[in-house]
Amino acid sequence: MKIMDHPATHIAPELSIALRIVAGDAEQLKQLYPAQMKIILKQKWFQLFVPKQYNGLQLCLTEALQLEEAIAWADGAVGWTVTLCAGAGWFIGFLNAELTTDVFNDKKLCLAGSGKVSGTAIKIAGGYEITGYWDYATGAYCATAFTANCMIVENGVALKNAVGDPLVQSFLFLRNEVTVHENWKRIGMIATGSNSFEVNKIEVKENRTFLIDPQHAILKDPVYQYPFLQFAETTLAVNHSGMAIRFLDLCKLLFVQKSTSTSQQLLINSVIEMNEARQLFYKTAAASCEAGCNHLLITPQLLHQVSIASKMLAFTSRKVVDALYPYCGMQAANPETEINRVWRNLHTATQHNIFNS
Repeated sequence: MKIMDHPATHIAPELSIALRIVAGDAEQLKQLYPAQMKIILKQKWFQLFVPKQYNGLQLCLTEALQLEEAIAWADGAVGWTVTLCAGAGWFIGFLNAELTTDVFNDKKLCLAGSGKVSGTAIKIAGGYEITGYWDYATGAYCATAFTANCMIVENGVALKNAVGDPLVQSFLFLRNEVTVHENWKRIGMIATGSNSFEVNKIEVKENRTFLIDPQHAILKDPVYQYPFLQFAETTLAVNHSGMAIRFLDLCKLLFVQKSTSTSQQLLINSVIEMNEARQLFYKTAAASCEAGCNHLLITPQLLHQVSIASKMLAFTSRKVVDALYPYCGMQAANPETEINRVWRNLHTATQHNIFNS
């Protein structure tokens, strides 16, 4: 059986140490620590999928998945923030070119947003009047722009799409148009600052709306032809696995001091189980990316396999951590320890509805 690379091989040791050493301070601050943000901006991690012409890294999906898993292994809150904000940055492939130039030239670029359809966009002359409130926008405190989904209304009537469902479009808001509510209070992912935001009767031009669909991509790079559902599933799954692997690493250190034959065998089995889940995941994700890069059709069957592998990776990550947790003693129950922070972060991440529907 092939042994998958440890996430540590995809991030410089000095970066992982620097991210992790202030993770506790970031929780106290309730947002990423300045030293963490400095690293993110210098490494351009919020721009994983942004073309180089806009000062981005322009990574393919497989490269980004390995890096996101590594960052989540270093610190779950940083990994989650990078993944969600870089995911919003992926929308550059669907945005109006003029708008792209204005928004993506910011050296502190960070897009936050929500996929929930909790806004209303009323058609007016030359654009839309928008009102809405969206929860759980990771990175809202440092965002330079926001994305959100709205139902479209014209002449007091909610419009329908071709199959009769409410017509939904995505919109981009500038920082000064948005009110952020600092109401993120959860047991984990505290430093992600996943606050709510709202807009109230703001008027935006027609070029602020976009459709997240390969057929409507403005940029034709293969990564923008990848379906959004599987894009989201894969990027969130590697955050689960990154945190789970860190938990296994910490268990290994902890069990040196105090362990039983049962806990040692359980740890060995958990490492094997995670390796198998990661192997299937990366094999399937790579196959879909290769098809996209060669401008071939990514078949529905392959996309289904990607979804299954992503869910299995997330499920396995939670399963092995929950199996080992009872053997970790009081350190695992102490909110000031790293192992407890990893546990809290992972279990908060598992509440994302993408893997629970």
